[in-house]
Amino acid sequence: MIRPVELRAIRDGAVDLAFRRWDRPRVKVGTRLRTAVGLVEVTEVERVAPSRITAAEARRAGAPTLAALRERLAEPADRPVWRVGLRHAGADPREALREQLPDDAERAALAARLDRLDAAAADGPWTRETLRLIERRPGVRAPDLAASLGRETAEFKRDVRKLKELGLTVSLDVGYRLSPRGAALLGVAPPALPTGTPLPRVGAPASRALAAAGVATLEDVAAWRRGDLQALHGVGPHAVRVLGDALAGVGLDFAG
Repeated sequence: MIRPVELRAIRDGAVDLAFRRWDRPRVKVGTRLRTAVGLVEVTEVERVAPSRITAAEARRAGAPTLAALRERLAEPADRPVWRVGLRHAGADPREALREQLPDDAERAALAARLDRLDAAAADGPWTRETLRLIERRPGVRAPDLAASLGRETAEFKRDVRKLKELGLTVSLDVGYRLSPRGAALLGVAPPALPTGTPLPRVGAPASRALAAAGVATLEDVAAWRRGDLQALHGVGPHAVRVLGDALAGVGLDFAG
């Protein structure tokens, strides 16, 4: 529920508040949310009257003006407004976990964990089959992967999240790939990754368009003019802004 532009601002320290109309608090102080920029921690949750929100608080929430924030909070008017304090709490620990190759003891523990997941499944074992499918078909849409197994997409994605919690898979804008940890567990070669700086998450349509154009890294992006990139079907202004921010972060820019 936090927009990508706000997530980046939280990471950079420019935003540390959010305002939401909820019937009741949806988060608790101390909750750590896993997001595209890492962990975001909830530091406060307080019910407030919209009329008491200040211009300074609106800016801290990423709104250009107090009026813009109040307009955003206009509906649903029958629900109270909650002020939520936020802070960036570091990298998602799963990012480090998926790079860690298991030793013999860890491999046995992971295998036992997968066995328990299989035993608890109403439709029978699924963990190794799913890992092998992702290994064979990286970057393929989840609905297509699910259909190849005769499974519902929502259930398939739920199960892949369990594998991700163990550091065995990596979610892409489109589909998944095995992590080095997952490859080691299966005894296969780790997936070949593009050499260069990985692309930020820009959404599935833009990711498909970039892949079709042979753009796999930020160094590839830097060879394109901004307008030419945005002319690709599926690459909209938001994706170009995200790519531009990522380029600036590594000292690069669009061509021209």
